[in-house]
Amino acid sequence: MSVAASAAFVATSSIPGQAAASLVANYRCTGGIAGAGVDIEARMTPQVEAGTMNVRWDMSYKSLQKFGSPGFFPEGSSLDLEGVVDISGAWIGQLKPRGGKEQGELLPGNYLELPEGLSDSASLTRTGTIRFKPTTLTVRFTPAEGEVMVNNNTKVTYTGPWSHEYTAPRYSDFLNDVQKTSGLDATAKLEFIGTKVAYIGRRAPDLGPIRVLIDGRTVTDPLVEPGLDRNGNEMTGTESKEILWESPQLDYGKHTIEIVNTEAKDAYVDAFQVITGDIPEPPAHNQATCTLQGDPGAIDVTVSGPTDTHSPSNSPSNSPSNSPSNSPTTNPTNPTPTGTHTTPNNRTTDIGLGRVIVVPSATGTSSATATPKATGPTATKYYRAQVANTPKGGVDSGEAPDREDRPYGLMAALVIGGAGGGLLLRRRRAAHAGGAH
Repeated sequence: MSVAASAAFVATSSIPGQAAASLVANYRCTGGIAGAGVDIEARMTPQVEAGTMNVRWDMSYKSLQKFGSPGFFPEGSSLDLEGVVDISGAWIGQLKPRGGKEQGELLPGNYLELPEGLSDSASLTRTGTIRFKPTTLTVRFTPAEGEVMVNNNTKVTYTGPWSHEYTAPRYSDFLNDVQKTSGLDATAKLEFIGTKVAYIGRRAPDLGPIRVLIDGRTVTDPLVEPGLDRNGNEMTGTESKEILWESPQLDYGKHTIEIVNTEAKDAYVDAFQVITGDIPEPPAHNQATCTLQGDPGAIDVTVSGPTDTHSPSNSPSNSPSNSPSNSPTTNPTNPTPTGTHTTPNNRTTDIGLGRVIVVPSATGTSSATATPKATGPTATKYYRAQVANTPKGGVDSGEAPDREDRPYGLMAALVIGGAGGGLLLRRRRAAHAGGAH
């Protein structure tokens, strides 16, 4: 184990092989939805459990500046983050923690909410020490498909004599207000991101014709006539929330719409309708580039092979009663299971099937936390010997030597004969003693 690893603190877990430690990686994101710069924090926590390794990143903003909406979008846009963790040691490759957060209806500059966490996992088929090190981070924004009504006094730039008017509910104007002008060449301009846009206003008698420009170019010939109905007849009443003009399909991106009052007559702006079509891939110009700040260090997780708790069976205690040598039987000494062991010098703690070490960076800029937990003893598997006792004179092969054939029949005859002779002799002596009296 390296010096850096041995000097790091160790976090243990009651779940075998699971790392209860995390380290912090700080990123600086610029461009796209990040603007001049956004600082975010990723707290990385690896876990190894049940043949699977998983990495989770918990995300949070670390600066007042946050990712901002690039335009007007309906509910359902998504902010997606993807990190990269380099894996080395017993498993070599990369994990890519991903996560997304669906956003509500957005206006330009609205804060975007970060996903609470990113995660990725892979199967683990070998044991050993695995090092987890965070590297790159990518941030993407995908707009929702749909339409948004942009009110006349929201993000619209007016040039010339315009006035804001609240209107009676009977007119049914959008949000009960309009912008009105009677100035020649008075203009209203909106910058937006989307694929279509529409100009919403009133149709009423004696309104002046309107010229519409998209991205600075005139796109209406002839002009829009709000003083006429849809059939080209003079208006005799007032119609509100009318779509006076709608653009063709545009490439997704930044655009402008501008309306110009071509005569010194009344003209109205009620709202603009911004439409976003289906965007299968996140637009490149919305992507933020994130750079890792300093070296956050790494986390090492050591995963041991599977073990089995097994109590050794009792060896047979009965030895042959007619052992020629009458030597006492000696049973082998049972090994004692070893429990969790802590080495004071390097503060490494075994946790059954694994252990985890947080390795700081060489510059000492890492920030890591861990929560030690109680662990149980390491299980050890035992095996019985083939022979309980080694016979006298045998070799240490684990097998007893073959026994020689012995003349058990002859020995039995001798024993029986000897016993009979002794009985006959005792009878003769008894008879002789009786005759003497």
